[in-house]
Amino acid sequence: MKNLKTGARVTVVRGGRLLDAARRRADAADSLVEGDTIRAVGPAGMKAPAGATVVDARGMLLHPGLVNAHTHGHGNLGKGMGDRWTLELLLTASPWLAGHRTTQDKYLGTLIGAAEMALKGCTACYDLSFEFPTPSVEGMNAAAQAYRDVGIRAVVAPMVADHSFYEAIPGLMEMLPPALQKDVERFRLAPYKTTLANIRRVLRGWKGDRDQVRPAVAPTIPHHCSDAFLTGCGTLAREFGVGLHSHVAESKVQVIAGLRRYGTTLAAHMDELGLVGPDFTVAHGVWLDDDDMRRLGDKGASVAHNPGSNMRLGSGLADMRGMLERKVNVGIGTDGANCSDNLNMYEAMRLASLASKAQGPDCGRWIGTDEALRAATEGSARALGFGDRIGRIAPGWKADIVFLDLGHVNWIPFNDPVNQLVHTEDGNAVHSVMVGGRLIVENRRLLTVVPSRLARDAEEARARLARIVGTFCPGLAKTPLHIHRYGASRPY
Repeated sequence: MKNLKTGARVTVVRGGRLLDAARRRADAADSLVEGDTIRAVGPAGMKAPAGATVVDARGMLLHPGLVNAHTHGHGNLGKGMGDRWTLELLLTASPWLAGHRTTQDKYLGTLIGAAEMALKGCTACYDLSFEFPTPSVEGMNAAAQAYRDVGIRAVVAPMVADHSFYEAIPGLMEMLPPALQKDVERFRLAPYKTTLANIRRVLRGWKGDRDQVRPAVAPTIPHHCSDAFLTGCGTLAREFGVGLHSHVAESKVQVIAGLRRYGTTLAAHMDELGLVGPDFTVAHGVWLDDDDMRRLGDKGASVAHNPGSNMRLGSGLADMRGMLERKVNVGIGTDGANCSDNLNMYEAMRLASLASKAQGPDCGRWIGTDEALRAATEGSARALGFGDRIGRIAPGWKADIVFLDLGHVNWIPFNDPVNQLVHTEDGNAVHSVMVGGRLIVENRRLLTVVPSRLARDAEEARARLARIVGTFCPGLAKTPLHIHRYGASRPY
């Protein structure tokens, strides 16, 4: 049925148990959805317009779609390709993990991640997508189209720099043997003016509904960027009214490199350049100090907390409690599949809770399950710039709803729904997923993508990329491990 005045479709979701995180309850309720927006929430059996489409949610727990505050769509074809490496070894291996991508590869990799997130109850994400040596309109449009095709929301930000990893770390290039110095010259990025011009083309030409997929700008790591480039990114973000997202204080190497280059912390330097504000998101923030957190909180900025990736890469445990105490908006993310292995936001919430408990015995400072859930919904939504649209099931908010099967063993017995959502649920009880009033997953089946075709295309791409990069890049990726063991890490 359509509303005769607006022409919007009308749907009523009946009989589900609607999560009330504040009260730690989940009572039966109905929701009336007009178009993509929830218009009313009421008791089970509430009146609905005649002819409205009915979604039967009996036996289901309904919660707001999870929001992934930080991931990398280009990383999905590199899933499972590494084990014992730090962030810096991962960055060195990036030509092997993410090199030689065609536009179709960029679309396919993003499609794989979007499909995984949808099937695991995530309805929106912030994707920092990388292209070498500079972003392109075609590549960014391909990533955006992948999210549209799966049906989830996204902020797609070209992840950019004008210094390579080898140029960004003080003293690293000089520590490399001359032959290897020549090899890594191949990874020199485009001049910053070229990249800024390309970002401008991406932002100016962006098409489609920005309530579903919108652009942003992501200077990847501050010291990988010249100050002129960072300032240029900030100018573009303000001019086009989009977000700014950067990896800040993720590892100790980043912290020390920043201190050597700027004489101050990375966050302080970005603030001095005028980049820190309500539209600014710090990715990771593992080594933020108290002043950094206070600076971010005072300016209304966000941190995308990625506990799985931080542990996976040995970066450390971010102080989420300290951030919240200093009024920082905290979202939760998975990071990319080539460094965090999956895009499961249920796991990310659980790890956010557990990581806080591993930081000390004072249980008053531990992150509660309600706080982890709030960060993975409302906190992440605010980081994406969707803070007034998604993250709640309430009148006036977008109808992004996850349906969990209460007959699944994860929910037997049914005790505290917030604790179980964060500590027990792993994505296996996801039955259906609605985004903007439209079911994109129903009865555990993704309705928008054919999985067998996705698997076939992914295998063809994997085999082709393995042939292209298999001769040179793995050797280069392993070289820093040798250097790390035998001396080049000493300057850090």
